[in-house]
Amino acid sequence: MTKLQVRAFIYQLGCFAILFTSFRYIVDQYTNLIGYWVPLTAFAVGTLLSPKFQAVKTKDGEKLFMKWIFIKEIKEM
Repeated sequence: MTKLQVRAFIYQLGCFAILFTSFRYIVDQYTNLIGYWVPLTAFAVGTLLSPKFQAVKTKDGEKLFMKWIFIKEIKEM
């Protein structure tokens, strides 16, 4: 793995972890779900809402890109 691929993985993991823990708390406090439904719901919401990072080799070199559900275009980082 290249340096940018590792950075993309860490960014994606960090964003997912933040969203998962926050939604797990929200689902646990404000819904009537119990048992394994709480983390399962938080996992689904965190997966759908977290931005996707990817390292791509271009003719100018390797670049890091981000795609998010709330932004239509793909952004270069």
